[in-house]
Amino acid sequence: MRKLRFAALGCGFWARFQLAAWREVGGVELVALYNRTRGKAESLAAEFGASAVYDVAEALLAAEKLDFVDIITDVNTHSHFVELAARHGVPAICQKPMAPDLVTAERMVKVCRDAGVPFMVHENWRWQHPIRQLKKALLESGAGKPFRAHILYANSFPVFENQPGLRNLEQFILTDMGSHILDTARFLFGDARRLYCQANRVNPGIRGEDVATVMMEMGDDVTVTCALSYAGRVEHDRFPETYVFVECEDGSVELGPDYWIKITDRNGTRAERHPPPHYHWADPSYDLVHSSIVPCNADLLHSLRTGEPAETSGEDNLKTMRLVFGAYESAATGKAIAL
Repeated sequence: MRKLRFAALGCGFWARFQLAAWREVGGVELVALYNRTRGKAESLAAEFGASAVYDVAEALLAAEKLDFVDIITDVNTHSHFVELAARHGVPAICQKPMAPDLVTAERMVKVCRDAGVPFMVHENWRWQHPIRQLKKALLESGAGKPFRAHILYANSFPVFENQPGLRNLEQFILTDMGSHILDTARFLFGDARRLYCQANRVNPGIRGEDVATVMMEMGDDVTVTCALSYAGRVEHDRFPETYVFVECEDGSVELGPDYWIKITDRNGTRAERHPPPHYHWADPSYDLVHSSIVPCNADLLHSLRTGEPAETSGEDNLKTMRLVFGAYESAATGKAIAL
């Protein structure tokens, strides 16, 4: 089967891991890299074998014959590069969050739809191995229909040290982590009908919010609370793990620290550990997250080859963006938001 030719736009912190995951999946060929600082592109090109380097994205798209582009830049540039790819008829994948506001996100989806160009978002959190296993347990455990769930992402990891630009974001944890956690809630429980959010800033050295709590009515009458914090110090402070506790009609299912899934019913509790795979190229501090890039990329590649919708298509991820920006609206107004 022919390898799909692609270019990566952006050579910052995440690009190396994204490219390593594509190499792990296989079936693709990196032919070009773009970065506005050419030296960064040249360094990654030497590492990953790209034959061409550009510091002007328009020039890359005009010169190269591509099957898709992978956009690994900051959120404020996503719409520019996605719409540029659409004008050239090239399928686009972009990192989360899709856009800095809902209007821009909706325009990106529409531009690609009108151009007949596939558009996907690299939303990998739902692809974490323990979260996929939790979903399987909810479907197969016999615990019954869920009616309430609590999703907790709380740690004191120094996220601003390796990504200092996050300090200056006026909107922080709901866009940076909320896009992950709210998307995971959708993956587990279905779409939301209504939400309420409270958010605040604890760290005085940043501009945006670093704590947020979102309550949603989801799926088949499930009340879901998502609690996010980079300001806490908790007993099980295991960045970047997400903990989930689900109450069901006939029991409960829990994803706890160190990847343990526990299923409780009238006969007691049974537990099984589901650690993620390890890849030699992953940063040990981000092992769980980096390993989830591989199955996410594999799903995106399957969509590009078959034309079947990706699990995290632009159309689907727009629903997550509506939760993110609905949460900001709720936090600002103090009101519940109908979706």
